[in-house]
Amino acid sequence: MHIPRSSAVSNPRSVERLVTGQATQDGAGVKLTRVLTQPLQHRLDPFLMLDAFGSDQPGDYIAGFPDHPHRGFETVTYMIAGRMRHRDSAGHEGLLTNGGVQWMTAGRGVIHSEMPEQEEGVMEGFQLWLNLPAQRKMIPAWYRDIPAPEIPVAQVDGVRVHVIAGQALGVTGAMQREVTEPLYLDIHLRPGASFSQALPESHNAFVYVYRGALDIGGSPVPAQRMAILTNTAGSDGVVLQAGELPTRALLIAGRPLKEPIAQYGPFVMNTRAELMQAVEDFQAGRLA
Repeated sequence: MHIPRSSAVSNPRSVERLVTGQATQDGAGVKLTRVLTQPLQHRLDPFLMLDAFGSDQPGDYIAGFPDHPHRGFETVTYMIAGRMRHRDSAGHEGLLTNGGVQWMTAGRGVIHSEMPEQEEGVMEGFQLWLNLPAQRKMIPAWYRDIPAPEIPVAQVDGVRVHVIAGQALGVTGAMQREVTEPLYLDIHLRPGASFSQALPESHNAFVYVYRGALDIGGSPVPAQRMAILTNTAGSDGVVLQAGELPTRALLIAGRPLKEPIAQYGPFVMNTRAELMQAVEDFQAGRLA
């Protein structure tokens, strides 16, 4: 554990708007909340989707996500509680458990499954889709399991930060990406605690509160809400202030690609022609 000083932020961002996620189902009927939806992809470029799932009812999650394809982006699955088995067509296999992350680069194509390895109890977590730049969409598929002990943790003044990607409080996260420069933090705040994080002015950023509540620049952000942060000229970061309850939130930011986004289900490319090729390759068994 690293115990640094809090980042100095002199011109913090405020909240542009709050977003309430949409209840939906995916896979073989897993109930989840889609927080970052397709209409927000350009506003929150390079991020394409954020799903939150959490239930202690096995019927909500037990069917899992059987074999399905991806091309053109990365998936980041963060398991807060529960057990999920990953298998893919590239021969990778891993078990996601409490506090662990699965980072998968679909690249030119992969077929994978994510299936629960529990029949009861709580399953809770998030899946984030991170776009790939045009020149990297057709790279070979890649995969990494990151168990909880391998995710760096920083702690300061009533705040504990799990640094999944990027840097925070002088700590380098488990993952780095050169082009999109993603920041992915899971922040745990005691009641009344405050946390400051530097952010490049050019990066898009949002906060998702999944326990308790936050105040960001005078705007209250309750649980199960996403706060899209303003892209204010001259801003240098964000300040999160917890209320009267212990609070947990994700802070996610990244450098926008500013490229066309063409999506058809699990394929995300830059043009319609590339999407049609992805579907054709999948149907012909050439995806992976």
